[in-house]
Amino acid sequence: MPVFEVPGAELAVSLSDEGGHPVVQLHGLTSSRARDRVLNLDLGRGLSGTRLLRYDARGHGRSTGRKVPGDYQWQSLAEDLLRVLDHWFPGERVHGVGPSMGAGTLLHAASREPDRFTGLTLMVPPTAWETRAAQAGNYRVAAELIESAGIEAFLATTRQATPPPATIGAPETVPDVAVALLPSLFRGAALSDLPAPESIARIDVPTTILAWIDDPGHPLSTADSLAALLPQATLTVARTPEDVETWPGILSQDVTRRG
Repeated sequence: MPVFEVPGAELAVSLSDEGGHPVVQLHGLTSSRARDRVLNLDLGRGLSGTRLLRYDARGHGRSTGRKVPGDYQWQSLAEDLLRVLDHWFPGERVHGVGPSMGAGTLLHAASREPDRFTGLTLMVPPTAWETRAAQAGNYRVAAELIESAGIEAFLATTRQATPPPATIGAPETVPDVAVALLPSLFRGAALSDLPAPESIARIDVPTTILAWIDDPGHPLSTADSLAALLPQATLTVARTPEDVETWPGILSQDVTRRG
């Protein structure tokens, strides 16, 4: 499996090359390529005839990382993404897809280099702007809990949360991250936010926003704001697991239409 070096980390990368349009697929905080597949968030499984690049973000899955919270800020992850694209798809415009932290990473990358992307498929956008402070506090508490009481104490708190209706029946998973790195990842997330609204408004590429209901960590308020700010956005809201099952087909349509 290819490994790509970035400052302070080695990224585990996979490329499914069937020719056609380049697509890059990211994942969410504490997840990975493998975990997103288990969670039914691997939308790329529905693609064919593309060059699909997937990788584990620094500190996640099979990629390495450091105990440096700043490494895991979304701006830093966006720099990693742009380096990956320079290496695998030099001079090409790509379609980007990813949930939560992956969506944040894509928006930071697209706000810096909007001409790099033909389109975006943003899944379950995370808390942002006015809702970010409370979530940042939750991440700092999680980091302190892991350091003081251990990973099992943290996992016990996550099991008490009510899952969004669209994820009912999904298997229970644990973070695909080395325990020693988890506090730094959470503190990096606490330091992160989406780009400023005026920067978002300048990302003038076709964008599909895939959201779901009743998830405080991924509120519809962010999805609604993005749909209003982005010049070429459409919003689809899932309420059941069956709705989420349509998402790979939506990505396929996005890539075909924008490739």
